[in-house]
Amino acid sequence: MTKLIGVYGASGCGRGILPIIRAQYPDREIVFIDDGQSGAMVNGHAVIDWTRFLGHDAATISACLAIANARIRETLALKCDAANIPLIEARHASVVQMDDVQIAEGACLSPFVTLTSNIRIGRCFHANLYSYVEHDCRIGDFVTFAPGVKCNGNITIGDRAYIGSGAVIRQGLTIGADAVIGMGAVVTRDVPAGATVVGNPAKPLIKG
Repeated sequence: MTKLIGVYGASGCGRGILPIIRAQYPDREIVFIDDGQSGAMVNGHAVIDWTRFLGHDAATISACLAIANARIRETLALKCDAANIPLIEARHASVVQMDDVQIAEGACLSPFVTLTSNIRIGRCFHANLYSYVEHDCRIGDFVTFAPGVKCNGNITIGDRAYIGSGAVIRQGLTIGADAVIGMGAVVTRDVPAGATVVGNPAKPLIKG
């Protein structure tokens, strides 16, 4: 029986991740899972809903969570856990991984990502185009790096943090859980859990 991989999410993130999965697993059938677009064809692949996905032989299916929103990604991971569906990693062939890097299940590593040495990364990490993680970093579960993030050495990042495109994080800092780093921000101080910082140097966003 043909093994089936479901890429959860048929929007922009999913459309970027599916070709990576296709190149990694040329012998498998690949579909999008998206309840809102079920029955459609997107980029040459069928879109099915969760119920139909679960209708396949449980021993032959796995999923990749291509959803940018960390909270939704976390909810879907728990949903897959409850259904005993393994989460697979999407890794582009151009990814550079050096020494003693440990990554939990379900990561999505886009083209030209670099992971250097002595790094620990939690579940369902998203590292977008040209982002890097330097030595001795500790990254929690469901963290998202937008394109071009520069995560320097000895940085700790809490669960579900979002790091915007082109952001630079100075060595040795701590970014709290659920924090948001704005696009192009230069982070020179620790960021508390749940805070949003923007600018150069990065400062708390004041909402008017």
